[in-house]
Formats: sequence, C-alpha cells, structure tokens
Amino acid sequence: MKKISRRRFILSTALVGGGVLIGYAATRPSRHRRANQELAVDGAHYVTSFLKIEPNNEVTVYVPHAEMGQGVHTSLSMMAADELDADWELVNIEQAPAIDLFANGDVIKGFASELGVPSFLDGLVAVSAFKVAEIMNLQITGGSTSVRYTGEFAMRTAGAAARQMLIDCAATRWGVAADTCSTQLSHVHHNASGRSLSYGELAAAAALLEPPDSPRLKDRSQFNIMGKAISRNDIPAKVDGSAKYGIDAHSEDMLYAAIRFAPVFGTKLVSVDATEALRQRGVQRIVELEDSVAVVADNYWRAKQALKLVHAEFAASDHDTVSSADIFARFDRALAEDKGSKVLELGDTEAAFAEADDVIEAGYRVPYLAHATMEPMNCTVHIHGDSADLWTSTQDALGIKGRVASVAGLDEDAVTFHHCYLGGGFGRRLPFNWNVIDHATLIAMEFDVPVKTVLSREDDMQQDYYRPAVASNFKAAFDAQGKVLAWHNRFTGPIQTPGASEIPYAIANQSIRVVDGDTHIPIASWRSVDHSQHTFFTESFIDEVAHRSGKNPYQFRMELLQAHPRHLRVLEVAAEAAGYGQNLAEGHALGIAVQESFGSIVAEIVEVSLDGDYRPIVHKVTCAIDCGWAVNPDTVEAQVESGIIFGLTAALYGEITIENGRVAQHNFPDYEMVRLATTPEIDVHIVESGESLGGMGEPATPPIAAAVTNALYILTGQRVRELPIKNHDFSRATPVAQI
Repeated sequence: MKKISRRRFILSTALVGGGVLIGYAATRPSRHRRANQELAVDGAHYVTSFLKIEPNNEVTVYVPHAEMGQGVHTSLSMMAADELDADWELVNIEQAPAIDLFANGDVIKGFASELGVPSFLDGLVAVSAFKVAEIMNLQITGGSTSVRYTGEFAMRTAGAAARQMLIDCAATRWGVAADTCSTQLSHVHHNASGRSLSYGELAAAAALLEPPDSPRLKDRSQFNIMGKAISRNDIPAKVDGSAKYGIDAHSEDMLYAAIRFAPVFGTKLVSVDATEALRQRGVQRIVELEDSVAVVADNYWRAKQALKLVHAEFAASDHDTVSSADIFARFDRALAEDKGSKVLELGDTEAAFAEADDVIEAGYRVPYLAHATMEPMNCTVHIHGDSADLWTSTQDALGIKGRVASVAGLDEDAVTFHHCYLGGGFGRRLPFNWNVIDHATLIAMEFDVPVKTVLSREDDMQQDYYRPAVASNFKAAFDAQGKVLAWHNRFTGPIQTPGASEIPYAIANQSIRVVDGDTHIPIASWRSVDHSQHTFFTESFIDEVAHRSGKNPYQFRMELLQAHPRHLRVLEVAAEAAGYGQNLAEGHALGIAVQESFGSIVAEIVEVSLDGDYRPIVHKVTCAIDCGWAVNPDTVEAQVESGIIFGLTAALYGEITIENGRVAQHNFPDYEMVRLATTPEIDVHIVESGESLGGMGEPATPPIAAAVTNALYILTGQRVRELPIKNHDFSRATPVAQI
C-alpha cells in the first residue's frame, strides 16, 4: 500500500471510529422513513428524505444548504428534479430544517474522496458519514461544496432513486416489467398500453419502499433541466423586499443589544461604570461579559447611543503595542531563521541552485482582510424555560443551533432555528468564525423575551475573524538558456487549505515549506481561503520568471502546462476572447493569471490602464472557467462575476492594519470597495470538459489580483509585491516592452 498521509490517516481513523455507530444506525428508521414519520402532513409523502410529493403532483425539494446569493437552492433542486424527471413547473424549493435528518453527510463523503481516503473504506464512509455529520452538527455551506458534493452525491441520487421507486410502483400496479415503463414531466408511462400515472398518485406506495443506494444516474445527453439557464427562485423576494434576513427578525416585545468588545483581541473586561447609560430612555440593563459589555434597550438606536456613555476598562496585555509592521517583521524573522514544515519537496533544489547560471528572488505580502458582509452581523435569541428560539443568518444552521444550546445549557432538540436569507457570508457566518453567537445567547439568558444582538459596522470591522496576513518569499534558478531549473518558496502559515501554495508548472525541482505565522489576531476562512493569497504570490512570481526568461508570460505558461490540458484550454479560451497578442489601445496592458481551486480551473486576463493621476483603471476582465460542466450556466456566470468583484476589491483596496494591538479601520470610508461605477466589464466563458463537478462560489476570486498586478508591471515597470494596490505610487511609470 502507498504511505497514507497524516491528514488521510486522521480522517480515515475518524470514519473507522464512526463504524461503531453502524449497529446503532441500523436499528433506527431510514432517513426517508424518519422524514415520513416526523415531517409528513396533509397526505404528502417523502419518497426520499430530500423529496416530498403531494397528491396534487407537486414536488418539494428540501435543500440542506444556506442561500446567500449563490443560487444554490435553485441549482440543487435542478439536479434532483432532473434525475426525477419532474415537471419543473410543479417543483417547489424549501430550505431543509435545522434537524439532524438533514446533516451534511454528503459533504463529509466529498471531503473524504477529495482527501484520498483509501478505497477499501468507501463502504464505511458511506454508512458512517451521516452519523458523523449528525455528531458534528454539520449543515454547512462553504468551501464550494454544495453542488459538487451535496448535489452530485445527494440530490442527483435522491432524484434518481425516487424515479426508480415510482416506476417500480407503477409497474407493480399495472403488472408489467419495470423496464417497459418510462418517465416524463412527473408521470410514469407504459407506452405499450398507453397508460400513465402521476407521481402524486404513486407517492404513497413509493414512500413504503426503501430508496436504492446506487440508482442509475442520467448521462448528460439525457438532461432536461440541468445545463439550462433557469431563473433563481430567491430573486423575486429579494427584488420586492419580502425576503427575510436575520436582521429582519422582529416581535413586539423584542429587546435589542449593542455590544462593545475588548479592543485588543484576547483581553478581558476589568470594570464598568454605566451610571449615565442607565439613565437613558429605553435602557433596560447593562450586561457584563468576560470580554465585553452590552447595553440592552427597547430599540437598537437607544442601545447603541447609551453604549457610548458606558465607561469600560479592559485589562492590559502583551499585545497592546503591536502593529502591522511588528507582525511582518516577525514574519520576516521566521522566514529567515526557520526551516519550516514541508509542503512539497520535488527533485533536488539545492543542487539546482548550486548549478544555476541565474537566480531571481522576490518577497510578497498580503494584509489581513475583513469579510465586510453587507448585512451586519446579528443574532436573535429567545430563551423560554427549557427551550429557545433562534433567528440569524448563518452558513451552518445545525452548528449555530448546537452552539446556542451548549452556551445556554439546553438540549439541542429544544432549540428551534428559524431560517433566514444571508446578506453575505464569505466564511464570516460559520459558527467558528462568529463571536457574536455566544454573546447573544448569554445576553438573552438575562431576559424572558427575544433579544436581538447587532454588531454595528464598526464593531464588525474591528471584531471580525480575518483572512490571515501572509508573507511569502521565492527564488527561482535558471540555466544558461533561460530554462527554469528550480522553484523555492517559503511562506508563513497557518495552512487552511492544503495544496494552495503548490504550482501546476513543469519545474523539475521544487521546495515549498511553511513557517509559523500565528499572531494574536483572530483568523478564519475567507472566500477562497488560502488560494486568495497564494495565487497572487505564485502567479505573480511565475510572471517574474517568464519576463526574466525573456518569454511572453502567456506562451511561457503554455509551455510549462503541457501536462495539464484543462489549464491549457482555459488559458487558450481566455486569451482568444481577450484578444491577447493583438493591438491594444495606447496606454493599456493585459495581465494574466490561472489557478485551480475547489475542483475548478480559472484563467483571467485583465485589461488595465492608468488615469491622469496614475491610478489604475481596470477596464475589462475576461474569464474562462472549467468547472467540469455547468448545472445552471446563469448561476455560473453570476458567481464568476461576484468572485471577480470580491477579489478585485481586495486587490485594489483591501487592508486591515493593526495599531496598538487593535484594528485601525472603522467603516467603509476606511475599507473601500469596488462600486458599480468602478466595476469593469466582465466577459465569462464556460469551458465544459465533462470532468467531475467543480466548485463555483470561490474559484474566480484567486486569480484577479495577480492578473491586475501583472498588467501593471507591463504598464509601469513596477512589480506590485504587496497588496493593496492603492498603496503604490505609479507616477514614475516606465512601461515594459511587450515580449
């Protein structure tokens, strides 16, 4: 057997450990049986746990992921409905409730497959994944997993299984062979006799069967719904204002909490003088917590204004004088002194550098970044006796529910979660990235009415869990003919996404290692996670290497990517669409970057110029994406556009700086974003390779920063090795001749 990595061993062991639960799981009703027992009303029947069929032939698809603008409710429902051969006009879409029946076991199965759990464990993974997900309270939306894992492993399978069960029931009723029956538009047909039955007529009998584990899925040529541009079901409510977000939770007796956290992360509350605040109109109570103080009032404005009158003292700490400069100086020392931990060692880099005719070196940096979601962070909790109700926008309903239950000392089944839309997530609304949940619960425990805790924009900006700041140093070795002999990279951790620092280029000798980059700043997942930093690093440095070799950056990449045909294809499509190599307007340049992340490959070519004040203008982004195949092309295009704008904001403006141990930025005037007026033209090309489904929510974000800075090098002769771009002066521009 091949040597099993530590990561694979841990996951394998966890799943094997889950095997002791198989006997227990076998004694419980199946998931679709539980759905019929616990959820079915008014004559409806769950043919699988995700699919309910009404007597009137309407089908409801239950989606176990949060809708936060990525269109996942529609895409996942399309996958189930197509395999079911349902009439799309009769399909309803519902958010799955936050109960363990809808835990994301298929996400665990997907990660197990991606991380390379040995094949002899496949059966155990299939059996134990759902139980593990239940134990972990996993109903997560993130990591671009919804369509490629839940969609592929759960929704398509559920639809195909239900279709087979309905056919079997119809065949039994007619006394014919199942293979003589067909399905179309929510009906089973027996063509030889001309008979047909609606799914609604067969649902009661089908619900008594057990869904097959491995039903036959459609070939792509058989799709009727998947692959079509179908309007998202969440759009109408968001247009007419009826969509409910967590911030919209309301009741007549509700109270509101405004909260002030310790300004330096990790410090504790020492004392509070709230005399003046308690005199203010509507103020109900001052709540002191370990690291914060809150004012609770009868509306949020009064709570927020009264909080300004609270004098709170927090303990001193060793971090009180730390600045961003101190943090990067520490990173530089670590990179210089620490050999680090191996990410990848290929060939003999030391020998290659010893024999090199030329060596190029460069160091890159990116700052901390906030998530800056449009909907302020909020959480409403109502504790009543031994139970609770919970309203919030979250990327993991079961996880948040379990968190509230734990803090309040309640049974998890006693907490009722009320689903809401999310006004932005990007990783911020995961349970382990969200400090306000615990605080909101502790505050609500002081009252017998609902209490809504809201972070102001300033609170959210200064109390986020940030994308890590990272420093990354490179060296490349060349022979006398300009061929690249070796690639040497050292960067600061932590590693949140394995593989993000690795490159697809055919360089024989590579050494990539990580050193400790921990600080007192809380960090968490940020859209595209490590790929957002490392793609800027690697695609910028490979561009430097190309220019040092005297080769065109596009052709240079093509030469080194011969073993990666999907990368080659997206580069070709993007280059042709962007007119790469053709005449550009004077004062314009094209930059290029390509990256694989979350199972998708993206190439982006950016057209950039400088305005009269030597500030960059991004005119157009041409993007080619290979996500295997597109379930909903309209959603793919929207997600690519979203990812590009998100990443462009970070590249141009994004920066969280630390002064005296705390965050310096307060609100959007300090944390600029790409606005409608400054959004470039975005031209999206979907390249369908037919490979396994890739993610969509994140892969378009990583390449944009390097593509822009690579164009700026051609325009100005200046290498941007530290983001954001706004901090650089291009007034002494010396354009580089196009190679």
